[in-house]
Amino acid sequence: MGIRRLNHAVLYVRDVERSVTFYRDVLGFREVHRLPGAAFLLAPDSDNDHDLGLFQVGADAANSPAGRGAVGLYHLAWSVPTLADLADHERRLREAGALVGASDHITTKALYAHDPDGLEFEVSWLVPAQHVTTEMKSAPTTRPLNLDAEIAKYGPDLVGMA
Repeated sequence: MGIRRLNHAVLYVRDVERSVTFYRDVLGFREVHRLPGAAFLLAPDSDNDHDLGLFQVGADAANSPAGRGAVGLYHLAWSVPTLADLADHERRLREAGALVGASDHITTKALYAHDPDGLEFEVSWLVPAQHVTTEMKSAPTTRPLNLDAEIAKYGPDLVGMA
């Protein structure tokens, strides 16, 4: 039995309305279903039933200790088709005050951000297979992302790996 992809993620959030607003306005998700204290969102180009479930646990909920003395999920990563899309997300995340980092993982160009509850996520562009060289595969490293240089190298509209 093989696993093909992640179908959806569910997050516990303090305020479902605040989180819906963030994921809608900053990342372009749209709400597809609502229950009391819960919302189900769909990513812009997704063919899933939903990609993100948000369940409200209240304003007094503690921050997640994952990674700071407790095991747990580090982050979710969503990919975008082009570097132009990644640049647009960088602008949106920066304007929202959510961007916390940007890394060049050689074959992946990644932005890191926090949602309103401090949960981390990644938005990334994956270098297409035909552009990945043996040298790139053997150089596992992380360096600061220079998005302008990557756009100059690959162009803004080259579709990355799905």
